Amino acid sequence: MPILTVKISGKKSQELTSQVGELLMDLTSRILKKKREVTAIAIEYVDHDSWFVGGKLLSEAGKNSFYFDIKITDETNTKDEKARYIKEAYEGFDRLLGNLHEESYIYVQDVSATAYGFGGKTQEFRYHH
Repeated sequence: MPILTVKISGKKSQELTSQVGELLMDLTSRILKKKREVTAIAIEYVDHDSWFVGGKLLSEAGKNSFYFDIKITDETNTKDEKARYIKEAYEGFDRLLGNLHEESYIYVQDVSATAYGFGGKTQEFRYHH
């Protein structure tokens, strides 16, 4: 587990979806040491005419953007690992999307093991069993 929810500015593209999925799967397993087989990624696209940054549409600014959050079990990663993850993810999206708006966000959510799980079992339960 974790789960990632991704929003990308622009038109839906199967090629870009695959590239983003590969990027995030690599970073999540390599830097955060999360198991690939239980990592889930959901990707959505938002038109440039529906994405505001600083009160200005991306279409007016002529920029691309992204946002994603990742939920991980609290206390399973260090501050340095999370900082490296955020840095490399931003750089990866910059390579994929180009002309990236600086206000593109990544949110690493540390979630309590007693309030987070999959398959009907919390992470706390999995830890103890």
